Amino acid sequence: MGQLFNNRWVLLFVITLTWGSSFILIKKSLIAFSPYEIGSIRVLGSGLIFAIIGIPAILKMSKKTLLWVTVVGFFGNFLPMYLFPIAQTRVSSSLAGILDSLFPIFVLIFGFLLFGIKSKLSQVIGAIIGFLGAASLIYFSEANTEASQFWYVMLVVIAGASYGVNAVLIKERTPHVNAVQLTAAIYTIWTIPSLIILYFTGFLQNFEMSPEYIKPMGYLAFLTLFGTAIAMFLYYKLIQNTSAVFASTVSYLLPIVAVIWGILDGEKFTAWYIFGGVLILIGIYLINDKKKKPLDDSK
Repeated sequence: MGQLFNNRWVLLFVITLTWGSSFILIKKSLIAFSPYEIGSIRVLGSGLIFAIIGIPAILKMSKKTLLWVTVVGFFGNFLPMYLFPIAQTRVSSSLAGILDSLFPIFVLIFGFLLFGIKSKLSQVIGAIIGFLGAASLIYFSEANTEASQFWYVMLVVIAGASYGVNAVLIKERTPHVNAVQLTAAIYTIWTIPSLIILYFTGFLQNFEMSPEYIKPMGYLAFLTLFGTAIAMFLYYKLIQNTSAVFASTVSYLLPIVAVIWGILDGEKFTAWYIFGGVLILIGIYLINDKKKKPLDDSK
């Protein structure tokens, strides 16, 4: 089993399945919980799960490593946990899943901006094509029906950019930290801020278990355990074992899983979703061109 989960393709498949299902789970959780409650419970629950490992790991870290672990956690494990549920109060889970696949493009961009990692011309073209796909999706989707809704869609794009920063920093600044300890330390660090936010939502003071909370609570519990804690650990392990760009190839299959769940749930799906999604996937393909040397050190 240990060897199985050291296989990068097995890791990629499991991450794709869990993260691809996260969007529909967020949608179902929003029936009873606010976006801030969902984000806080995901981080807090993961922090409590990992605290027994996270606290000793933090105590052993140097100040410099601890700083980078905290920054990595903010971009990958804290901020997006709130951005997605806030966005999905107005954006379908299918559209959120498709747009989230932009993050390999942001890996490319932030790899260059933050660390001067150069790209091939084909990768730059891929980034442009990917953004054109995203632009067409945003323009021709329900996001164009109301000006206010456009900004909710942009929250998904910002979350993708946040994941891009996170992936680059993991590979460049925390490759020496064991994946389990990295995941545990991050969630332990961000447990207190999430608890503070949860307190101000009134959840802790006013929550009463009633029949209408049972199913959404189940969805949120599954989302926290598998879509947050376990999936993030596997993702960090994949980045450290391969590269930020290879790990970002989860974006090929993630939108497919999200769209399938959306269709099964009766969400609107148009030809523009296919057109925009295909352009994004073409862009990702060019970015992950196996001939490249600068960004992919997975071999």
